[in-house]
Amino acid sequence: MKAVIPAAGRGTRLRPLTDDRPKALVDVAGTPLLTHGLERLADLDVSAFVIVVGYRKEAIIDHYGDEFAGVPITYVHQREPKGLADAALRAESEVDGDFLVFNGDNVMLGDLDAVVERQRTDGVDATLVVDEVSRDEAAETGVFVTDDDGRLDAVVEKPDDPPSTRVLTGLFGFDPEIFHACHLVQPSNRGQYELTDAIDLFLRAGRRVETVPFDGQRVNVNTPADRDRAASLVGQS
Repeated sequence: MKAVIPAAGRGTRLRPLTDDRPKALVDVAGTPLLTHGLERLADLDVSAFVIVVGYRKEAIIDHYGDEFAGVPITYVHQREPKGLADAALRAESEVDGDFLVFNGDNVMLGDLDAVVERQRTDGVDATLVVDEVSRDEAAETGVFVTDDDGRLDAVVEKPDDPPSTRVLTGLFGFDPEIFHACHLVQPSNRGQYELTDAIDLFLRAGRRVETVPFDGQRVNVNTPADRDRAASLVGQS
């Protein structure tokens, strides 16, 4: 199973740390941010990395070359940061079976094997790794409503009154048919092609979308304060 890693962003909120380097190479506890994700994915025995690059892409390519921990790397280019659905589409020609998507600005510590196991289950078209958060945090992101078996019923983006406190963690498993949904996505109010909208289309088409709970700790690194929290988390591991 291949892993697609969106890592094309400028990291504007991380300035000045990203003034001279891409977000993926910002230092977190002495190691580039992207390396933390690649290490976790290598632990899952992925067959190849497909890294989506954009801003200062040459620095990422020069740093990692054509393999990481023995896993081959292919690079695809996202010219402008148009959202995760658009980033996933950049990798469409490189994917020939079920695959993972891992947001390159995540630091995650915990068991991630469940997403691979669930995605390999017969009849499962997509698997979302979700986490429980506070209601205030849930109101600021997309939340997911599931049935008692963990099967997704609905996606609600930034609700005023969250029907759930389960949110995306940035790790997904997909059947290649998700690319068709990504092609159909229209720009959001932010002008972005949202992966959550593609997932919603997938669900409406009758696809089987399931969730697995994240058992661990994570930081989505968007600001210098996030970087410091991620460094502290890594230091505790």
